[in-house]
Amino acid sequence: MEILLQQIINGLVLGSMYALIALGYTMVYGI
Repeated sequence: MEILLQQIINGLVLGSMYALIALGYTMVYGI
């Protein structure tokens, strides 16, 4: 169960990082 929880947290962190990077790209390129 703990491993599953850690996997979910890792997924959320990765997802938020990707979202921030995508947001940065849209800001820079003005898409």
